[in-house]
Amino acid sequence: MVNATSQNDFQIVPFFYKTGDRSLSLSIFFSIYLVGLLLNVLLLTLIYINDHLHTPLYIFLCNLSFVDICSITSTVPKMLGMLLSGNNTISFMQCFSQTYFFLLAASAEDILLFVMAYDRYVAICNPLHYHHLLRKNICIFFIFVIWLLASINSLLMTLPVSMMSFCQSNIIHHFFCEAKSLTKIACAGKEVFYYIVYMELILFGLFPFLCSLTSYIKILNVILQIKSRDGKKKAFSTCSSHLAVITLYYTTGACMYVIPPSKYSDFIEQISTVLCTAITPTLNPLIYSLRNKDVKKALHNLVVVQFKLKANKFKV
Repeated sequence: MVNATSQNDFQIVPFFYKTGDRSLSLSIFFSIYLVGLLLNVLLLTLIYINDHLHTPLYIFLCNLSFVDICSITSTVPKMLGMLLSGNNTISFMQCFSQTYFFLLAASAEDILLFVMAYDRYVAICNPLHYHHLLRKNICIFFIFVIWLLASINSLLMTLPVSMMSFCQSNIIHHFFCEAKSLTKIACAGKEVFYYIVYMELILFGLFPFLCSLTSYIKILNVILQIKSRDGKKKAFSTCSSHLAVITLYYTTGACMYVIPPSKYSDFIEQISTVLCTAITPTLNPLIYSLRNKDVKKALHNLVVVQFKLKANKFKV
């Protein structure tokens, strides 16, 4: 790794450091992390213990929850440690490792959302062949390919970052080692990174988005052909949760990387990144829980069972 800095670490300086009230930031981010972690673990548990949820949709949803846990865990705990200790330094190895795992989670979610859009397309547009086209071994193959491609994508983007020369400054104006922020303090080696980013954005960003968009255009066309109002409502309800999640993901992602340079662009990028890496993983299980009858029923059954067990112990 080539590096022209005289130090072996970076300084993480997020926007909320300027406010001076770090205890408030610590409370907010700790609450977000804890809620996001608990909600995703709860959703994973509900799907695991309920056999009737062992279907392709919920297999992919399990992976989405796992991706969300990885996404929020790759960034927030380190920042919480910095807020607690007051030490905002991070070594090169830790920084590039954080970059890799963040990009791994982001890439996996991008591809996974496309696969989930395909799942909804088959369920609505080709329901008779749903269990054949998305049988268990096919779903496992999809999951394997998702993580393989995500790993390759993350590695291809992290390696050029680690080979940059950071001779201008070692201060990262972000709340974690985000690749774009690292290029702002690099003085050499950025060309290779930008070339790879443009290629990766097309292959792993634009292409999955266009495929998901195509799936929903076909889904909408099928729904509009349904004559009964109840039929349209039922068909739309099966994909509304995923549509909300994919809209949230691409909106926050676009704000992170498509914002034009300006006086407040760094601040807006950090806010967008917080929404993408912390808020979105927390909202995803809520969206699927509140909009999904099967998940709500499984949660209700779990609560009832636990209540009865406690009541029986109290009687004994």
